[in-house]
Amino acid sequence: MDQNTPKGNAQRDAAAQSGAPVRVALVVLALCFTLSVLGRGLGDSFTVFLKPISEGFGWDRAQIVSVYSLTWLASGLTAPFVGRLFDHSGPRSVYALGLLLLGAAFLIAAHAQHLWQFQLSIGVCVGVGIAFIGIVPNSILLGRWFGSRLPTAMSVVYSAMGGGVLALLPISQILIDHVGWRGTYEIFGFVALGLLLPLLVLPWRMFASGSPHVVKRTDPGFVDEGWTLLRAMRHHAFWALFSTFFFTAVGMYSIAAQIVAYLIDAGFPPLQAATAWGFSGVALVIGMLGVSALDGLIGRRPSVLLSYAISILGIFLLWLLQFHPNTMLLTGFVVCFGSMIGSRGPLISATAMKIFRGKRVGTIYGSISIGSGLGSAVGSWSGGLIHDATQSYNPLLAFALASVVLGMIPFLVVPALRR
Repeated sequence: MDQNTPKGNAQRDAAAQSGAPVRVALVVLALCFTLSVLGRGLGDSFTVFLKPISEGFGWDRAQIVSVYSLTWLASGLTAPFVGRLFDHSGPRSVYALGLLLLGAAFLIAAHAQHLWQFQLSIGVCVGVGIAFIGIVPNSILLGRWFGSRLPTAMSVVYSAMGGGVLALLPISQILIDHVGWRGTYEIFGFVALGLLLPLLVLPWRMFASGSPHVVKRTDPGFVDEGWTLLRAMRHHAFWALFSTFFFTAVGMYSIAAQIVAYLIDAGFPPLQAATAWGFSGVALVIGMLGVSALDGLIGRRPSVLLSYAISILGIFLLWLLQFHPNTMLLTGFVVCFGSMIGSRGPLISATAMKIFRGKRVGTIYGSISIGSGLGSAVGSWSGGLIHDATQSYNPLLAFALASVVLGMIPFLVVPALRR
């Protein structure tokens, strides 16, 4: 058939139009990944700043860790507001506010002299900024483009946690060695503000519209039950997911906040400690995609339970490191513990967005995500208190282990998650 005939032209146009959503979806995925790398990396970079700041001001571990706790507390508490703002104002406003807050917060922190100033800037403002460019808006936006493939897309975005840690922790340590922690915070602030203009000129109306193949697709088995936040909060699945987020975050972040300090105290040089923990980002990408792949092969519940078992093994290897600080144990810890940080996130997020589908899914999912932010804050702050009270890491590791086990229990006993 002649490709220049009207019918041939129509076929080419149809083919081009069918390929366009795929290309735009990949662009949206790359954008969400990049923003997640930036947000997560900047948030977790504080684990490298912990020692120089605390030693410079003479603060104890609990005081300085309170800054890190506030970061994730603010991020979690802001999540419902972020979801609601996204539903009403769209992604451009949400992401722009996030970069603006991050840039201003780091520039203020570069000149901070008192603990409350760090708590306000690096704690509250950075936490809110991370929420505005983090997993809640990214989940909603990707849901409009990937539909049933959302768990895979979310795995890619969640792996940005690892990319952020891998990139920014060693960079932070190198910059601190050369320009000091204040100079490093200034660089972070200017980078965040410098990204604001390119972000504003992106075609957000097209990004927000979603793929017609997803937006217009009908699911014969789906009945819109008109979920509201209050109605969702009366459903047992809401609190099961909330508690899973909460206790898992308590366990993981009670350790994560002090990983670099722990490794240094165990005898590793500071740059090696920061770089080793930074390489957990590589392990995280593999673990994230691996757990999501297992979801399609053996089911969600077995995949999640396996991820918890690997996390528990990682905690055991970390305990051994204080007695035998060698590269083999360090590698085993980074692979096991690092690969599973956040590995359950895509599956839990996809479960929540499937159960509570509807117009208010952003608000509901954001409210469930409070559990993660609250758990991260409670875990990191409690970890600092336990270390100061006992002058030992062993009670801290026991606390983390118990919390991780509690995070696993809903997948063992709650009907909605067992299915």
